[in-house]
Parts: sequence; structure tokens; C-alpha cells
Amino acid sequence: MSLSSTSLLRIYTAAGRMAVMEQLQYRAANLMFMVHLVIEPVIYLVVWSAVAEAQGGQVAGYTAAQFAGYYMVWTLVRQFNLSLSPNSFHWRIKEGRLAGELLRPIHPIQTDFGYWLGFKVPQTLYWLPVAALLWLAFRPELSPEPWHVLAFPVALMLAFLLRFLLLWGLGLVCFWTERVDGVFESYFAAELIFSGRLVPLEVMPAWVQNAAAWLPFQWTFYFPIESLLGRMSASQFVSGALTQAAWVAGIFLLLQLLWKQAVQHFTAVGT
Repeated sequence: MSLSSTSLLRIYTAAGRMAVMEQLQYRAANLMFMVHLVIEPVIYLVVWSAVAEAQGGQVAGYTAAQFAGYYMVWTLVRQFNLSLSPNSFHWRIKEGRLAGELLRPIHPIQTDFGYWLGFKVPQTLYWLPVAALLWLAFRPELSPEPWHVLAFPVALMLAFLLRFLLLWGLGLVCFWTERVDGVFESYFAAELIFSGRLVPLEVMPAWVQNAAAWLPFQWTFYFPIESLLGRMSASQFVSGALTQAAWVAGIFLLLQLLWKQAVQHFTAVGT
């Protein structure tokens, strides 16, 4: 059934409020999770800063301080990009949760989207002290103009929308098979290589950069990061944001087709 914009807003608000309340109940656990999340970029940062210094001060146009800026913004983009794990579909089907959700007059993707929107609020607050510590420890170099700062939230939200839809669509594999670990691991390996999550794309081999141009991954990590670093022009940002929006629209339409097929294969189980 179709829902009005007012009804959708109420759904998102209710689901988002639930996410905020849940996350605020586990402040210590979330801070520990944030520390765990920061370990990955700190390792990348230390390694590539050392490489830059060993090669005369820079690698592919990035100095050690610019690597620090890249990975500090990385932590915010990574935190904001957190979304429903495809493994959650496996769990929901196995535990019989999805059977109940399908009886509701609301598409499960709507409540999931509202929940993960609300999830961003406390998680962004938890990120602030971590970002301050990273700034003091590594002295990153960022040179955004005012318009970069204003444009960054647009790129960040589009990146979240795209990654949310990609992961939600990937979870539909669980409707056809229970052997999903290999599919999920292959997906995340591809994301790691082609998204700019591992290292800025300029540092990667030419074939990776060429392949990344035809894949959606860089629009979820590399593009929003670069949009705040001040390394792109206004025309490049507009072109990139339109590409993000095109990917979002395309994946959304594909999801609508896949959902109809997936539900036909659904078998309710429970433990």
C-alpha cells in the first residue's frame, strides 16, 4: 500500500526515536564501539603517513597531514554510513521476525530507514570527542571553502542512502539461500577496494580507479570524504552529487522489482 508523506514522516520519527533511546541506554558500549571503529583508520593513517614521508613527503598528491585529514573525515563518513547488515536478514528470517513484519501495512524498508536515520544522532555525538582526539594527535590538513562545508551534508546523506539501499538489497539474497556468508564477504571485499575506504583512490592502481568509475562504492566513501577536504571544484561536486542521486534512484527501482520476487520465495521459519 502507498503511504502519504505525512505517514512516512511519522514512521521515520517513531523508528528514529526508538533508535536514539536504544543507543543512549548503552553509552559506554557505544563509546567502546567508536574506539574500535577508529582503530581501522588509525592503522591506515600511520602506514600511509610513513610511506609519504619515505617518498619525499607525499604519495599521489597526499602529504602525511592530508592523509590525516582524509582519515579523520573517514571516521565520520564511516560512522554515518553504518546501516542494516545483510546478515540481519538472515537472522530475521531464522528467528521468524520477518514473518511478523510482513503482516504489517508498512514495508520493512521504511521502518529500517527511519531507525538508521535516528541511529545517526547519538552516534554522531559520540564521534565528536573521538574526532577532537584525532585532531590533537595527528594535526590533519583540511582546506575546505565555506561551500564545501555546506555541501558536505548533502554528499553524506546521499552516501548513506546509497549504502543503505545497497546493503538492504544485498540482504534479499537470504530469501533464496541460507548460504550467504560468501556473497556478503565478496561484497565487502569489493567495497573495501573500490570505495576509497582502504586508501584514497588516487593511491590505488589505475585498473582499480577505472573499475571504481563504473561501480557505486566510491560514492559512499571517497566522494563525501573528498567533498569536505576541499580538493574538488563546485562543478565536480555537482556532477558527483548527481551521480550519487542517479545510483540511489536506480538501486531503489531495482529493489522494488527484487522485493516482489523475494517475497514469493519467502518461507516463514522460527526457533
